[in-house]
Amino acid sequence: MSRHLELVRELKALRKGRGLFAGRIYDRVGPALRATCEITDCDGPAVIRRKLADRLGELIARLPADLGQVSLAAFAIESDARFPLYQDRVHWAAVRLDRDPRTVRRRVDEAINQLAELAADAPVRRACGWRTTELRVAVALDREQPEVLVQRRVVADEDGVRELGITAPIQVTGPRPDIRVFYGGTLVRQDLAADGCAFALALPTSLAKGASHDIAVRFRLPDERALRPHLVCVPPHPCELFDLRVRFGSDRVPPRVWPLSGAYGVDGGEQGCQDRQLPVDRAGEVHLRFRQLVPGLAYGARWESGAGS
Repeated sequence: MSRHLELVRELKALRKGRGLFAGRIYDRVGPALRATCEITDCDGPAVIRRKLADRLGELIARLPADLGQVSLAAFAIESDARFPLYQDRVHWAAVRLDRDPRTVRRRVDEAINQLAELAADAPVRRACGWRTTELRVAVALDREQPEVLVQRRVVADEDGVRELGITAPIQVTGPRPDIRVFYGGTLVRQDLAADGCAFALALPTSLAKGASHDIAVRFRLPDERALRPHLVCVPPHPCELFDLRVRFGSDRVPPRVWPLSGAYGVDGGEQGCQDRQLPVDRAGEVHLRFRQLVPGLAYGARWESGAGS
């Protein structure tokens, strides 16, 4: 049997019952999924579930939006759809998408076929050895040179982690921002991406498996036009917390600000934004907090240009 067909068979088995939260999860994961998700004989149930959610979330993010939505429900990755039976998750997705359950089942089958294709064609991944569990970002746009402070708590997934390769949750245009480390390491490279928002940080000491470490890095931009009108986190791994504060300033509030919570990319917040606008307080600030972020989906804030107009 080809790897693609093995993955289809194993994914259809995985969606049954409680999905990723089924008991004896190791027995539910076949050799093709173990290879795809880098699951080893030493992994316990919690690690297996995290690796499944991590890898499937990455692949689901590459699907069309309608197939991605039903996939998150089918495997119980979507927190609101963690029902004990697959048919209950199908019904939940049908109500949410205003579709017949039979249509949702067909879309799940189509999604599984495409997920298997993507996984079968993908090269074997190299684990980075660590993950972010908490991310806190504060943005100050009410100054001549806007600043972004990014604080992270990372956890090592293996022994001997000495360096972190990080992409900040900001997108800029024009000159690269000035990057300064507040605490937690030494900047060793900052030319890892075209927009200058990716960098490498050497840690003070190597991390043992399971150890956590806090870092803080500040970005200073040349002017407010350098930052695109959104700040979004798309985690590659499950993330427990994303805390975001954006300060526009009381006299520079944009016409509209709206949240993205589990969206498919930055544009995912456009639909229904009229009903989901964020209130901006008297100081010209918004504060958002997201918990249990799903890998591959977008979380954060987006705003219209025209502040102060």
